[in-house]
Amino acid sequence: MNLKTFLLSLGLLFAAGAAAASAAERWEQLPDPAPMPVAAKSGTALVNGIQMYYAVYGSGSPVLLIHGGLGYSDIWGGQVTDLAKDHMVIVADSRGHGRSTRNADPFSYDLMASDYLALLDYLKIDKTALVGWSDGGIIGIDIAMHHPERLTKVFAQAANTTVDGVKPDVLQNKTFAGYIDKAGGVYRKISPTPAEYDAFVEQISGMWASQPNWTDDDLKTIKTPIAVVLGDHDEAVSREHTDYMAKTIPGARLVILDNASHFAMLQDPAGYNQAVRDFIDK
Repeated sequence: MNLKTFLLSLGLLFAAGAAAASAAERWEQLPDPAPMPVAAKSGTALVNGIQMYYAVYGSGSPVLLIHGGLGYSDIWGGQVTDLAKDHMVIVADSRGHGRSTRNADPFSYDLMASDYLALLDYLKIDKTALVGWSDGGIIGIDIAMHHPERLTKVFAQAANTTVDGVKPDVLQNKTFAGYIDKAGGVYRKISPTPAEYDAFVEQISGMWASQPNWTDDDLKTIKTPIAVVLGDHDEAVSREHTDYMAKTIPGARLVILDNASHFAMLQDPAGYNQAVRDFIDK
């Protein structure tokens, strides 16, 4: 094959790949997060024996954004830029995630909720709205259940309240597998323990195997206004479980995000931001 033929073949290959990517539905795509704006302040706080990375943006009524499992706070770039126009926006990397450290304590949603409450104490924030994605939504529900005095509202996207709310074939999904691969790459770039990704995943997987496991009676104690939110093509959490949550948590609002998956905040930032504002600002 001569050079001209090789370059032509290579061009056709790239064109075919680009066409396939453009043909993918929005809910099948996994865009990179938007860049984070400049923080008003950032650093680490010593909470529950770990160093927890945090950043604060904007001013106004506070809203805490909590990312999902294996993620990190910069995934909220598209949301922080919008919400910081009229809110104080707090983000953090959960224990063991991103730039935060972990210790030998077994992961649990109660412990992770305690981490975020301690961070709010450190930042002298008495009460906040909370937007949580996946594990972040579960942490938000945990706080609503046990410390409702710290919250105004909870926007819980792609959360589950029992382990059987998670689809059994989630790890076979191409988009979700792509997320796990990207998460490992980010961890190795920014974690204080970049060589320990496998050990971290093994440690947190112990929590996922048995938690959360809340009963109907547990959910019925919640008095904080909660939006139970799901993308209409979520790869991880079933619609049936989401409907159950919305029916069981008193006064919960069911929100279904169109043409979006588990990663709705990346796939449709404008629509996601509007859904958040329609709930926390009204």
